[in-house]
Amino acid sequence: MAPDQDPVQRASDGDRDLYDVATWEVRTTVDRLSAWLYGAVVTTARASVVALAALIVLAQFAAGFALVFVDRPVIGAYVLLSVVPALGMTAFLWRADATEREPLELLVVTFAFGFLFAAFAATLNSLFSGFFLGTLAESAPLWLAVLAPALYYFLIVGPVEETVKLLAVRMYAYRSDRFDAVVDGAVYGAVAGLGFATIENAIYVAREVIVASQAAGGPTLAEVGLQTAAVRTLAGPGHVIYSAFAGYYLGLAKFNAEDAGPIVVKGLLVATVIHATYNTVVTNLGVATDSVGVPPGLAFIGFVVVYDGALFYVLYRKLARYRRAFEATGAEAAVGDAGEDADEAGEGVDAASESGDGQTATVDVADDVQLADEEDVDVTDGHVDVQPTDDSEEVQWTADSEDDQVSGGEDTEAHQNGDYGDDGQEGNGRREDEDRSHGGEGRSGGQ
Repeated sequence: MAPDQDPVQRASDGDRDLYDVATWEVRTTVDRLSAWLYGAVVTTARASVVALAALIVLAQFAAGFALVFVDRPVIGAYVLLSVVPALGMTAFLWRADATEREPLELLVVTFAFGFLFAAFAATLNSLFSGFFLGTLAESAPLWLAVLAPALYYFLIVGPVEETVKLLAVRMYAYRSDRFDAVVDGAVYGAVAGLGFATIENAIYVAREVIVASQAAGGPTLAEVGLQTAAVRTLAGPGHVIYSAFAGYYLGLAKFNAEDAGPIVVKGLLVATVIHATYNTVVTNLGVATDSVGVPPGLAFIGFVVVYDGALFYVLYRKLARYRRAFEATGAEAAVGDAGEDADEAGEGVDAASESGDGQTATVDVADDVQLADEEDVDVTDGHVDVQPTDDSEEVQWTADSEDDQVSGGEDTEAHQNGDYGDDGQEGNGRREDEDRSHGGEGRSGGQ
């Protein structure tokens, strides 16, 4: 595995400025332009993916699906009811999070992305279905009738659908600071699966109603919609479970960056295999039931309950194992302390911003903040000194402008006793190792 630092970086004792030699940070106008261009390209690419998915969904519903729900609102009600079990399972996983409840904003956006990105899966599945299933005829041998769909599910449907659901998490929630634990990946994965199941159920129900409307006789359209929605009610929870597994490993990858690639692939493999296995068994269930005389509907219900129930139990055990480790290691207290420290640091920044030119502001800091021996905090002429006042564990500083801020925690210690120019660099070109590791974090945190 490649080293984390260049040989010059590792050998340097901090007495040399290595900018643009072996290290890099935003300093010059070209640096700022490059950073801005990179951010613009990434943001545009993400927006383009979302816009393309939305266009595909609109095109699908414009083809006639939307009219089904407009002309027959009861069909839309059936679709909503069909996702209730999946919604309940997702809510359970959300409440089972051992750390903190995930914010509604991230949940809603992830659901929307799961809903929209299903369009990519539908497009790719349709593109390859003809290759695997188009040549099958009623006279095809049994082995081919079983093998061809199985290959289609394991090589196309499973990988494609699980990847787009994971993309729904990766696009937004994964990048948030609130995605701060491995188990958060399972929660957001489940929510993405719920969004995917919602639009898939809607498409299946609408398609069956349209087909029934073109046929003479038979059950009413409302009956067709109800029957299809009932079947999809049992299929929906599967999407939540599969993507919760993949999401869990995405969370594991986030906090194990060196092995992130293999970990994500493992999650996708697990989700793909259990997804494709479900599809393969359900597709060929009629062959087995005919030989034993069991009604297909009853066999389908029994299989889904047993299969999904077993997988959900495994998922629950995985989350329970994390909870035990969370409690045994004292991580709960660490999470609480981190939240308090963040609040106190935020209060410090607010107080600094509000203090104005030449004003003095006082804020409480965490117990573990290391303080200097100087008498006060003075940012005049770019010089920063820090010390507590009396025994109150408070910090005072004088700010020349609203741009001068002093943060608690690591950044406070990293910047003390340093003479900085306008761009945050030391006037004499020297930089301590600690300022290298912490000062950059302080600058990038606001971006």
